[in-house]
Order: sequence, then C-alpha cells, then structure tokens
Amino acid sequence: MIKDNQKLFNRFHILIDAIFIVIAFRLTYYVRFESFLIYKFDWLNPFGYQEPFGIFARFLIFIVPVYLILYYGCHVYDSKRSKSFRYEIWDLFKANVFGIFFFTFLLVMLKKKLIYMRMFLTMFFCLNLGLTYINKIILRRVLAFYRKKGFNQKHVLVVGYSRTAERYINRILLNPEWGYHIHGILDDSMKPGAHYRNIKVLSTTDKLESILSQNQLDEIAITLSISEYAKLEKIVALCEKSGVHTKFIPDYNNIIPTKPYIEDLNGLPVINIRNVPLSNWFNKVLKRTFDIVGSFLAILVFSIPMLVTAIIIKTTSKGPLIFKQTRIGLHNKEFKMYKFRSMEEQAPDKEKQAWTTMNDPRVTPIGKFIRKTSIDELPQLFNVLKGDMSLVGPRPERPFFVEKFKEEIPRYMVKHQVRPGMTGWAQVSGYRGDTSIIKRIEHDLYYIENWSLGFDMKIMFLTVFKGFVNKNAY
Repeated sequence: MIKDNQKLFNRFHILIDAIFIVIAFRLTYYVRFESFLIYKFDWLNPFGYQEPFGIFARFLIFIVPVYLILYYGCHVYDSKRSKSFRYEIWDLFKANVFGIFFFTFLLVMLKKKLIYMRMFLTMFFCLNLGLTYINKIILRRVLAFYRKKGFNQKHVLVVGYSRTAERYINRILLNPEWGYHIHGILDDSMKPGAHYRNIKVLSTTDKLESILSQNQLDEIAITLSISEYAKLEKIVALCEKSGVHTKFIPDYNNIIPTKPYIEDLNGLPVINIRNVPLSNWFNKVLKRTFDIVGSFLAILVFSIPMLVTAIIIKTTSKGPLIFKQTRIGLHNKEFKMYKFRSMEEQAPDKEKQAWTTMNDPRVTPIGKFIRKTSIDELPQLFNVLKGDMSLVGPRPERPFFVEKFKEEIPRYMVKHQVRPGMTGWAQVSGYRGDTSIIKRIEHDLYYIENWSLGFDMKIMFLTVFKGFVNKNAY
C-alpha cells in the first residue's frame, strides 16, 4: 500500500534535496570565485578575498540540515497530490528566504566579512531555488506519469452517497495524475451493486469497521448527505480507532465558502458563512490605493483614444456624449455608471428593463465598434477615481435585474459586499455579455472569497491580453 512506499519516497525526496543544496553551493562557489565572472565582480572584492573550497565547504555541515528542516517546516514535504504547483513553489520560496537569513547569520557569527559575500549569498539563493524548482517539476511530472499508469496509488473508500460524493468522485476521475483509486462506496440508502461512474456501492455503513480491520485502505472520504449527519460522530470514531487517514467533505459546500474563516470562541470552533477579505480595513486601503493610482495612470494612457472616440460620437449621432446609467454598487447603493454613448437616445423606462440583443437597431455604427472593443467602458475610470467602482470586481447590474436575480439566484446579493469593477474574474473567464448569469455569479463569489492584490493584478493582466474584445457584446 501507499503507506509503506511513502516513507521510502520521502527519504529519497529529502536525499535528492540535500544533493541539490550541495550542487547549488558548489556551483555558486565556482561561478563566484573560479569562473570568468570573477573579473566582472572585482569591485565587490577589491582585496581578492577567497577561501579554498575545502574550508568553505564546512558551511555545508550547518546549511544542509538547516535547509532540510526549513523545507519540512514550510510544508515542502507535505502531500500535494491534488494541490496546485504554485503552493509548492511558494513553500519552497519561503524556506529559501529563511535559509538565506540563516546563512547570513552564520557568516556574522563566524565573523566573515559580508561585503565580500553578498554576491555569493545572492547567487546561492537563486541557484538553489532554481535547481530545486526544476527538481520539483521533474518529480511532479514523473509521479503524474506513473500514477496515470496505475502506480503509486492512494486507496480510498467513500462513505455516504450524496451530491458531495458525486463531486468528489468526478474530480478524482478527471485527475488520474493525483493517484487516487476509489475502491467503492458505503451507503445506507442505495442497494449494494448500484454504482456511480463505475464506482460500486459495496455495502452499508455498518460494515465500515470490518472493512477497516483489513487494513488495506489509505484514506476514508466521508461524504454523507446533510440529512445523515447523526451518523458522523460514530463513523469518525471508527476511522480514528483504526488509524486510517480520514477526510470529511461537507454536504453544505454550497453554503460555506471554499476557504471558510474559522474563529476560536474560547475553544468552540465557529465557521463564518462568508469570509470577505475586503472587509479587513488594511485590505480595503490597499485595494483603494491600487484603484486610485491605477485609474489615474489609465486615464493618462487612454486620454487620446477617449478624445478621438468623443469626437466621433458627437459628429455621427445626436445625443449626449456620456451615457449615465443607474447601477447597484457597494452595500446595495445606487450610483451613476459612465459609458460612452453607443446607442440612439431612448426613453429611460424602455432602456432600464432590456438588454442589448444581436443586430440591435438602437446601436450606432461607431457604437458597435466601441462595444466590441470595450472602449465604451473607459469613462468608468472616473467612476473608479470617485470611489463608485473598482478596477477589478463583480460587474454592477441595473436595479431592475438586481431585484429579479436576487429572487432567482442563491447568494446573488453577496456580490454587493465589495465595490463593483470595470473588469472581473467572470469577465476574463469568458462570462461577458449574453452568457450564463449563474456562472458569472459563481466566478464573482470565488473572487470575493479569494481576493488578494495578486489576484487583482492577474485579472488586469488577463483583461489587457484577452479581455478587451468582447464577442458577446452587441
């Protein structure tokens, strides 16, 4: 089973990392003190400071074990079968940052002159991180290849058939590189022999103890339906008694977020139904600063395109240059959203209850172009500067549709806990214009619950390269 192989694999993993640390150290010494680059950095070493590698290598006695301990402490060796590679790289980066601090401290304690070692430390950090990064990529791909072939499998039993069980099984089957093999399902409501995607119902949950006693499983996935939670305590107790690793996948994940915020109320865990990072004052200030600086710079960059667009609109059709439309923003408050006018003037009562359709006769010739290229959205930079909107966030909707959707779509109103945006995760994921409103809300909620400044920058980057042209705009 996987338990027996995992210890051997972990030891091999640690050994490989130790070898790469030594290689990075030796390579850094060569580049810094022995290669032709030494002449390029003479200004950092005016007195020709250099120790023989045999003496210098004594640092490895301290560096190698400390780095391996840091890798362990930063979760580099945790199982990452189903986790994104970026988490592993982030853990590796943190460990190397702490490691270079330790190396610097070691040099200070041994009274080495840091002025001559700065380039060595910088090179060692980059080389060790780079080499280990390549090692992790190769290791991941090798493991993924063998897991797809049926090796290095983690054997799992699913307890409880529910919507969650189906979602769990679907994800496992769609990702064979994770290396999970599902033996079957235990459930009290389905007959033995029934199956979901060729995963059979083996028996009822009261057979769990006898199955666990055979000690052939690596993991139990508890996926009981919410109506069966009375059995949960007994099932967990049986799993812990056997010592098998147990996971609980709740059947209320449509209620709580992917990463719930849990408070410790004097020993009592309390799950917050909705965790909104932007409710934190520091995050609010950070995002608002980003919006102000970003919108101001964007206005300068797009000033000429906006001026040209304004001239064309005024000379080709009658009506105001800027179209002001009432939208619902932060905390359900109404505001006037600005756009370049792309349609003929119409009565407000007709406009506010209808979306634009394909070949809509109300759209002007220049309007078709600026809608397709999103140029009509540029005046919203002034909305951002005013504070009505953000550069990134859920797109705001008209009051009529807000009233309609909040009755039809669960959790729709959660999007109003943050400022609406000019662009958003839903838009760069392809849900713009005449697309699924449910999918849009799902993406908006994901953005709200997983906000970070880095996420905003990613969305801005995707908007620049694939978000301006809107094939669903009419």
